[in-house]
Amino acid sequence: MGITREFVALPSASAPRAGVGGHPCQGVYHRPEGREPRTALIATHYNIDFSEHYLASYIAERGLGFLGWNTRFRGAEPYFLADLALADIDVGVRWLRSQGVDCIVLLGNSGGGSLMATYQAQATAPSLVPEYSRRGLHPAVEDLAGGDLYVSIVAHTGRAEVLTNWMDPSVTDENDPLSVDPALDPFAPDRQPPFDDEFIAAYRSAQRARNDRITIWCKEELDRLAAAGHRERLFVVPRLWADLRMLDGSIDPSRRTVPSCYLGDPRRANYGIFGVGTVSSLRTWLSMWSLDDSPCSTDQAKHIDLPAIVIDADADTGIFSSDTAKIVDSLRGRPGAPDVPMHSISGDHYLTEPAGARAEAADIITDWVGTHAR
Repeated sequence: MGITREFVALPSASAPRAGVGGHPCQGVYHRPEGREPRTALIATHYNIDFSEHYLASYIAERGLGFLGWNTRFRGAEPYFLADLALADIDVGVRWLRSQGVDCIVLLGNSGGGSLMATYQAQATAPSLVPEYSRRGLHPAVEDLAGGDLYVSIVAHTGRAEVLTNWMDPSVTDENDPLSVDPALDPFAPDRQPPFDDEFIAAYRSAQRARNDRITIWCKEELDRLAAAGHRERLFVVPRLWADLRMLDGSIDPSRRTVPSCYLGDPRRANYGIFGVGTVSSLRTWLSMWSLDDSPCSTDQAKHIDLPAIVIDADADTGIFSSDTAKIVDSLRGRPGAPDVPMHSISGDHYLTEPAGARAEAADIITDWVGTHAR
C-alpha cells in the first residue's frame, strides 16, 4: 500500500507564525495513498521531533492515519511549559478532526506517554495550575478537544520520576560536576553490583532529596530574580545517567544489556553533557522535572476515561518492568474503566531490534484500535 505524507504547519493559540516564516506547531501526516482515514493516531513528545516517527509508515500501511506532531518545544526542552505544550497538542488534534477523522488515538510513546496522558486528563477534568510565581495559565488549556483512545508504548512513567530515578545522588555541589559523596557513589571501584537492599534504599531516598533541593532552589531563585526586576534564568543539572538498574540487572530483571543506558556506558554518559534535563529554566524545572510540582506524569491516566492498551519492550535500557506495571496499575485503577490489555514485545526502546519488532507493535495497535474505534 502506498503512503501519502503531508507536511502540516499551524500556529497555536498563544504562538503565531515566526518572523522568519516558521510555525510553532509542525508535523507530518501519514495516511494510505488515495484514502482519508476516519481513524488516526497522533504522537507528540516533550522535545523530541516526532514528525517522522518510526511507527508512522507501519500504521499508515495498515490503513490508519498517523500524525507525528511537534509542539513549539521541539528541540527546545529548556523552555518547556506544560500548558503551552498541551495547547499545541490540541492544535494537532483539532486539525485531525477537520480532516474528517472521527476517532483519534493518543499515542503515548517514550516520554510522550505521560505528556499525552496529561493532555487527556486536562481535557477530561481541567486541573492544571500555574507554576510557582507565574500569574496564570493560557486559557486554551481550559477547552482541550481530547482524544478517543489511548495507547501507551514503551513509555516512561513521567518526566519528574524518570529524571529522579536516573539522577546521581552522590552530587554534593550542583555547580561542580565532579563533586562526589563516596557513600552514594554507584561507580566507586569498591562498589559492584548486585547492590544490597540498604544501599538501594539510601540511594533512592537521596535521589528524591536531590530533586527536592533543586525544586526549593528554583523557587528561591525566582523570588530573588523578581526582587531584582527579572523573571527567569537557565541552569545546568549534572550527572543524570545513574539509575542503579542501568548497572545492576538483578533490579527489575529483563532482557536488557547491563551495564547500559540510551547513550551506551552509564559511567561515561553520567559525566557527559548529553541527556534529558541537563539544561533548564526555573519554571521549566517546576513544570517538567520537579517531583512536587510537575503535572507531567502517567499518573494522570487515572483521571481519563478512555479505552487503553499498554505495550512495552523487554530489552529496554531505560524503562523497566516496575515502570510499566505502574502505568498499567494507573490505567486499571480508573473508576469504571474497562480492562487494560498489556503486551510485551521482544525489543529495545526504539524497537530497532530484533527485526520485525516495529511491525509487531503496529499489528498490536491496529488490531486493538480496530476493535475499539467508534
